[in-house]
Amino acid sequence: MKLQNRAKLCLCISAGLMVLALILSIFGLGIIRGIDFEGGLSIKNDMGEPFDNADVEAALASAGISEYQIAKAGADQSELQLRIKMIDDETGVEELRKVLEEQLSAKYTGMKTNDATVSFVGGVASGTLLRNAIWSVVAAAAAMLIYIAIRFDFNMGVSAVFGILHDVLIMLSFMVFFRSFLQMNSTFIAAMLTIVGYSINNTIIIFDRIRENNRRASYASLPRAEIVTISVKESLGRTINTTLTTLVTILALYILGVASIKEFALPIIIGILAGVYSANLINGYIWAALTELRKDRAAQKKAAKNAKAE
Repeated sequence: MKLQNRAKLCLCISAGLMVLALILSIFGLGIIRGIDFEGGLSIKNDMGEPFDNADVEAALASAGISEYQIAKAGADQSELQLRIKMIDDETGVEELRKVLEEQLSAKYTGMKTNDATVSFVGGVASGTLLRNAIWSVVAAAAAMLIYIAIRFDFNMGVSAVFGILHDVLIMLSFMVFFRSFLQMNSTFIAAMLTIVGYSINNTIIIFDRIRENNRRASYASLPRAEIVTISVKESLGRTINTTLTTLVTILALYILGVASIKEFALPIIIGILAGVYSANLINGYIWAALTELRKDRAAQKKAAKNAKAE
């Protein structure tokens, strides 16, 4: 299967990013899984004033907790964000919460104990969520393969699914690169499924133009890769306009939004860029290579058949 040079270069860049992310993961610098997938406890509490991490650590030590992550949020760094992995059940959660509130509220009198946000996910629930997330992506890819194969042709369906997998893997790779402020949770899964839909929409627009140009008698003698290039150029104005419009909105959410919004917006930004990249520079050329390969095989079979007849 022969790919145009630009598609080969783009695939090499993508493969390089994925391999780098894989190497980092092997050395223990992979994706940080959130409470949704790891299981455990998340507590968010407004302390009413800037607090000292040492006070929180002392309260946790008195409760027998040794593995945790403490973070500060809010304009004046007065919001405590605590993540704890080793919690046995909901009874242990309530006991821990009571100990923390008693010890910390004694020192930080403005602590708003009634407004605390507590999230607990057990190991079974987190495993189920992870499996469901994987099956969601697989089901979406399979459904789109069937739809595009019927609407266009099978090679376009295969190319589109390849693009979906590319975009998902790029998003996962950047989850590794940005592990310091991104973690995998249900918000990321929502962003990933959103990008699957956005990416396939870009791909279908270009495939529709490819199909139209592929039927033109004036283009019949051109290589399929050249038809892809012409189609991408003809769709470029629409691609730029829709991408910029979407990016401006998502960037505004990322810059002005709270932490939970940022966790959703950043993967979306990465996915949009990956989707535009694959739809314009990879997917169409995969289709062209598959189509030319099928054409060559058909010609070889015909030649072999004619040779036998003679």
